[in-house]
Amino acid sequence: MTTPLAAAAAALSLLVVAVGHPVDAPAGRPDTYVVSREAGVRPEGITVTAEGVMYVTSVTSGAVYRGDIREPVLRPFLPAGSHGRTSAAGVHTDRRGRLFVAGWDTGTLFVYSPSGLLLARRVALAGAALNDLVVTNEAVYVTDSATGTVWRAALDGAAVGDLTPWLTAHDLPAAPGFLNGIVATADGRLALVADQGTGDPGSERLYRVDLRRRTATVVEVRGGQMGADGLLLHGDRLYGVVNFPDGRGGWHFAVNVAILDADRRAARVVARSQPAPLEQSPTTLARDAGRLLWVNSQLNAAVPTPPFTVTEVPGLD
Repeated sequence: MTTPLAAAAAALSLLVVAVGHPVDAPAGRPDTYVVSREAGVRPEGITVTAEGVMYVTSVTSGAVYRGDIREPVLRPFLPAGSHGRTSAAGVHTDRRGRLFVAGWDTGTLFVYSPSGLLLARRVALAGAALNDLVVTNEAVYVTDSATGTVWRAALDGAAVGDLTPWLTAHDLPAAPGFLNGIVATADGRLALVADQGTGDPGSERLYRVDLRRRTATVVEVRGGQMGADGLLLHGDRLYGVVNFPDGRGGWHFAVNVAILDADRRAARVVARSQPAPLEQSPTTLARDAGRLLWVNSQLNAAVPTPPFTVTEVPGLD
């Protein structure tokens, strides 16, 4: 979830290079998906499975929607408010097909079977705002935007451990402003965690977290910012939804694309998507068949207007 107007861009001029992600929808896939036509849904998180199932959360109701990537309309999967899930942000699946949902200001991590059966409900400390998450073979890691904590729940077969404060604000190189996006490398050894900062230009950061040593360092980011809302890692390319001034006193949103070095200690922003207006307020993103999709949350819209949608990220060719 984006904190309103979270951070300004450090630089607006980018070197545009071929980054290998076509923008045209593959045959048989829509370029727009309707999450809901109901008022006030405000979608936030998204994931697309290898089998082509899309899940999208609602931060205002806690509902989770599901659909086939080849069909333009999603349908309710987990009802709003069920199991105390009155808000929902980040969402991901694991190799078992389990669905992990970060419950934002409920301070709760929810885990469901592919059929929608509640498998686990893990609660953090009071006051936590569980925003985004990533699942490895050994654990699930969840960012907490309210306290600057990265929470961890161990995974052992079908068992989901308790949520524990694995990295606190004091363990980070600088006091976090608003922890948000998180991704992990394919081998599960490293995570990248985005801090959107305080809203002051240059306060946003990207952290490299060693998941075995339990340490965090700042990634040197050149050419732009990666203190993003949603993050997506594909090989050495890191994608992040960022916001920045539009030059007219307002704000735009876009996806920045960065190339990471081999050790994930440095990143160079090389491309930016076409911008989206403040009213659209895209949050998180997912990859499907070589294209990128983002969630149009309308979190900053004065009057959110249905339908609430997921669309292709424009202008990354």
